[in-house]
Amino acid sequence: MSKFNSTRKNNTIVTSKEAIINGLANDGGLYVPIEIKKYDLKELYDKSLNGNNISFQSISKTILSDFFDDLNNTDLLTSIDKAYATFSKADVTPTINIGDDYLLELYYGKTSAFKDVALSLLPYLLTNSQKELNINKRIYILCATSGDTGKAALEGFKNVNGTYITVFYPNNAVSKIQQLQMITTDGNNTNVVSLNDNFDLCQRTVKAIMNDRENILANKNVLFSSANSINIGRLAPQIIYYFKSYFDLVNRKDINFGDKVNFIVPTGNFGDILAGYFAKNMGLPVDKLICASNKNNILTDFLKTGVYDANREFYNTYSPSMDILISSNLERLLYMISNNDKEYIVKLMDNLNQNKKYSIEKSMLNAINDTFLGYYCDNDEILNTINYSYNNYKVLIDPHTACALDALQKFKKEYNPNTKNVILSTASPYKFSNVVLKAIDKDKLSTDEFVNMLSLYNMTKVDIPTNLSKLKELPIVNDNNIKKENAIGYIKNKITELEK
Repeated sequence: MSKFNSTRKNNTIVTSKEAIINGLANDGGLYVPIEIKKYDLKELYDKSLNGNNISFQSISKTILSDFFDDLNNTDLLTSIDKAYATFSKADVTPTINIGDDYLLELYYGKTSAFKDVALSLLPYLLTNSQKELNINKRIYILCATSGDTGKAALEGFKNVNGTYITVFYPNNAVSKIQQLQMITTDGNNTNVVSLNDNFDLCQRTVKAIMNDRENILANKNVLFSSANSINIGRLAPQIIYYFKSYFDLVNRKDINFGDKVNFIVPTGNFGDILAGYFAKNMGLPVDKLICASNKNNILTDFLKTGVYDANREFYNTYSPSMDILISSNLERLLYMISNNDKEYIVKLMDNLNQNKKYSIEKSMLNAINDTFLGYYCDNDEILNTINYSYNNYKVLIDPHTACALDALQKFKKEYNPNTKNVILSTASPYKFSNVVLKAIDKDKLSTDEFVNMLSLYNMTKVDIPTNLSKLKELPIVNDNNIKKENAIGYIKNKITELEK
């Protein structure tokens, strides 16, 4: 799988090293593998055993060695061991019970969000690619965040030689904890900037800079790359935890080899759920991938109608990491479902850029619905679901995971499935203490989020992640706010500083 193609033009075939370094293809498209290896499930399971347990690292080494098979394998295997040694849980992404269903916990990395799974490894993938391609330029990482990606990227690339990172986030549209995580990040190569708009503007800014890289970087000793899931090096490691969860259920004898499983995924940019689709194409017995949205329910509408229409009101919700109207990774799915019809994808993306809207053929929608379904919930439903989870299961969940649990409840009422259901739990509830406490006992709610953290702990005895409890003590070192029209000029000035 070492060759990757852009979703938009025929002449952009690259190696995995080049795809990781470039981030976004020069034609504005996203890289997809030309071929996807299908695995023998039992054979992969056997390779993944470490004693009596399933090893996340072993699955990673097998799949990523194939996915990025032109990377130096010794370096890749060493990088995987280093990346996941930083997680507080030995099995990295444990699967626990929640009633008759399961919760795949993805938040035991450095920043308490699922983005750590990929962004702990991406810096190694990128610097290894840089070394093997003999690139002597400094790599400038651009990142847009709706809350969690930013801190995970900052933490991953902090003090990595030969790199510099700027993270754009929407001002006043992330949780207080998410903001503090970013603006207290130290390191000699990190930069955080808020824009007075929503995540979609931040994402468009990054893409605009990437698409104009030839002009911006002319005669500069710098090249751009991305830490968002538009980068295939960010997306690929997320495939692993789908296999890990399935093998955990096999190992417990909760399912047999070949039994199909539904995965319920809270997602705004469609990357996390697309990783599940890659896993299905690699041989994982996935029945349905259920897309859970909040009140910004553009994906739910698309999966029901085949019409993607971003001409709608934007909402700031209790699940801010999903407050997104332009879902970049959907382009990869459309490319794969359309049998790699680049002209068709270009037409759709042109319509999106010009009219903020496109519609797909009925046959494509039917093909998508063979795997994907969508549900959404509003803020009140988020609160009710957090309350329900704690009071019925004694499981504390964050607002994004609540969207997924709500989606599962609606799915079960509609379809009454016989399959096992796994919810992807994407962040520690303590990243959103105000909302979680409001849901469980609003009478204890304070205006101070750190007081709310302690109240939640005293009620539930669920440990507060150390990286979050210590935030209050950290100095603010990265607090920049600029107008959106000044973003490109800001980056140009940063490049000039880097070359001094």
